[in-house]
Parts: sequence; C-alpha cells; structure tokens
Amino acid sequence: MVSNRDSEMSDTSVVPGISTEEYPVKRSRLMSLDALRGFDMFWIVGAELLVEGLRKVSDNPLVRGLERQLQHVEWAGFHFEDLIFPMFVFIVGVSLVFSLTRTIEEKGRAHAVVRILRRSLLLFLLGIFYYGGFDTPFAEIRLLGVLQRIALAYLFTGLIFVFFRQRGWIAWCVALLVGYWALMTFVPVPGGAAGDFAPGQNLANWIDKQYLPLRKWDGDYDPEGLLSTLPAIANCLLGVFAGALLRSTKLNQWRKVALLAGAGVVLVGMGWLWNLQFPVIKKLWTSSFVLVACGYSSLLLAGFYLVIDIWGRRRWATPFVWIGMNPITIYMLHNLIDVEQIAKRFVGGDLNRYFGDFGQLAIALVGLLITVGIARFLYQRRIFLRL
Repeated sequence: MVSNRDSEMSDTSVVPGISTEEYPVKRSRLMSLDALRGFDMFWIVGAELLVEGLRKVSDNPLVRGLERQLQHVEWAGFHFEDLIFPMFVFIVGVSLVFSLTRTIEEKGRAHAVVRILRRSLLLFLLGIFYYGGFDTPFAEIRLLGVLQRIALAYLFTGLIFVFFRQRGWIAWCVALLVGYWALMTFVPVPGGAAGDFAPGQNLANWIDKQYLPLRKWDGDYDPEGLLSTLPAIANCLLGVFAGALLRSTKLNQWRKVALLAGAGVVLVGMGWLWNLQFPVIKKLWTSSFVLVACGYSSLLLAGFYLVIDIWGRRRWATPFVWIGMNPITIYMLHNLIDVEQIAKRFVGGDLNRYFGDFGQLAIALVGLLITVGIARFLYQRRIFLRL
C-alpha cells in the first residue's frame, strides 16, 4: 500500500536541526537508520556496476580490492557483498522495535499480531512476484528467496517481540543459533556424515533437496532454504536488541554508540572464533556467519548514529535517506525496469564509444542517478510504500 503519511518507525528522542526540506518526515525518526538502510540498498541498485566501470578505467590495487569485496565468496569466508543481505535483515529487526512498540501502545497486542501477519504475507507474495510470479512454469516458481526470507524473519521475530520480554528474546536467539549449529554438526545426512558443511553434503542442503518444492536457486538446494531460515530469525532478533538499545530513554546517546560499537566488536570476534568449527558460510547462513554479519552491521549502525544523529552531519547522507525510505519500491523497480538499458538511451551507442574506457562508468553513473532521482521524487512527495 502506498501512503503519503509518515512512516511508522520513530524514535523517542528529537533529532535537532533537520529542516522540513531536508527531511520532510517526523523529526522523531532516526535519520541514521533510514540512511543506513539506504546505504545498504545503494550497493544493490547500482554501486556494483559503478565499481565495474571503475575497474575498466583503472587497474590500481584499491579498485581491484573493492571489486573483489563486491563479489560473493564462493562458499566459506566473508566479503562486503556478503554483508548486504544480512544487514538488511538486521535493520528490519531494529525498525520493528519502534513500529511495533507504538502499535502495541496505541492499538494493543492483537492489532500488532494482525499487522505482523499481514505484512509478512504481503512481503512473501511480493517475493514470489519478484522471481517471475506465474509468468514462469509452475515448477519454476521460487518459493523461498530474498524477500521471502525477510518476510519469514520479520514474521517470527515480530511475534517473539510481541509475546516475550528481553529475556525471552535472548533465549530464542541463543536457541536458534546453537540449535542450528547442533543440527548441522551432529545430525548425520543420509548417505553422508554429520558435521559435513560442504556444498550439497550438509543437512540444510539435504533438507532442501528432499522437502523444498519447486525451483531451488542452486539446483538441488537454495541459499534461502528451509533450515537456514532459523538463524535468519536470530539475525533479525539481534537487530531487535540494537533497536531496543536505541529506543531506550535510560541511556544517553554516547552510551548507545559505545554499546553498539562494543557489541559489534564482540559479535565479530565470537563469529570468527566460532568459524574455527562452524565455518562462516552465507549460503548456509551459519550461526558464525550471523554473528559476523550482525557484528559489522552493529558497527556501521554505531557509526551512522554517531555522525548523523549526534554530530548532526546529515547532508552527505541525503541520497541514502531517499533510498532508505522506499527500499522495497526501489528493489522492485530494479526488477521490473532495466535501468541500465534506460541509461544507455542517454550515454550509449556512438556516444559511449566516444567515452572509450569510461563508457561503462558513464552508463553506471547515469543508471545510479536515475535510481536516486526516482527515490528523491518519491521522498519529496512523501510517497512511501507500506505493506
């Protein structure tokens, strides 16, 4: 549903110094959270092509390193590209603290549950639509994908948030991470062995092969598969802890930054330590991967909160805020519209050949400007997609 009203994620503290022109939504919003969400989406909607264009212009080590970081690790390990999706799930957890708390306070727990169920269902259906909907043969429909994983993580995390207090959140988070590790480590795969994390040889992949119907992204199994949904919920729950911290009125802003940064360092350290036995693997969403990804996400959130909401350095983040206020809209637009082809209408053909080595970079820049321009148009007219 498209709405001209303010979004429902709000902070209890006032963010000073934001003019209506710069940030035409409630001043009680956490601008840093919107900016971080937009920063995350920025790498999905054009920044990767931008780096590819730079790579054709320059072969220096910095550009090569950046290009490498924008490629998924083939199996075990971690690049920046592997952070983008789990950080979005983490941000979903942060955001729902503000939105669901207000819903419970104003309309009650039952209304919050209905809202969670409705949003999850709509997002799940949107995910099926994203991968082709019913335009493809029935057997090619992808039941589990990126948006579906977000929907399921939001569904179960939202219900845990509504029906349990902080100790319950901790219990669920630990149970999901440790339980997933135990299943993957000690339950033998038929025809294989317990504790084998190799592609196609592990329990999560075996369950997908046996029980996940229709299309699977990697042939017999899916990186957003059935069993790996469990740690994805824990991923979202870790965002809830960050959201509760930011919403707290008992802590000052500097204390919040310190706790977010400290938690980030601890989570990253714990994740890489766990990696010695349970490898960091995005395609399995291993428990160690969740800790590493959420640790880096917490560090980035601390940095954005410090610079934007405490220091008041906001103008540089404006394009990120535009994107971050309509992330699903922008994500779907890139699925339905070939932005790169539109960009070629402006800088393609003979003009692009005239640019020489800068041709691909020009296309990437124009494509990114188109995306940011659409986000700005929606933002300035206060049009926000709400599920």
